[in-house]
Amino acid sequence: MDSLRYELGYASWLRDAAALQAVRRQVFVEEQGVPEQLEWDEWDAVSLHVLAQDAAGQAIGTGRLLPDGHVGRMAVVRDWRKHGVGGALLDALLDAARARGLAEIALNAQTHALGFYARRGFLVEGDEFDDAGIPHRRMRLRL
Repeated sequence: MDSLRYELGYASWLRDAAALQAVRRQVFVEEQGVPEQLEWDEWDAVSLHVLAQDAAGQAIGTGRLLPDGHVGRMAVVRDWRKHGVGGALLDALLDAARARGLAEIALNAQTHALGFYARRGFLVEGDEFDDAGIPHRRMRLRL
């Protein structure tokens, strides 16, 4: 990791699918055991994506904002966790939501990540539920 330097930008599924898929495949499919057929959905093509890349141009993180204001598919590859990449991805998605005039953002957080989102003002709603074999909680943030 070149001094932990990375770049963050908005991405589109049409142009950047390979890079976005590489991160999500590594984190969700390989690491967490999410069935690949559950990882890709109809929302990818219509969502705004953010992509983080290291100094060599390798994809290291991603997230998406659905048209209805849901944040999802937040993922950072293992070696880049705890270095601010996830927070930068989330900040970019929140900025995009504000620019769209959205009043709030919702997401389904894996329970191990509740603290990450809570530190950014998200509040837990409802009971724990299973998604692809992983416990989640719904969270919401008023913008």
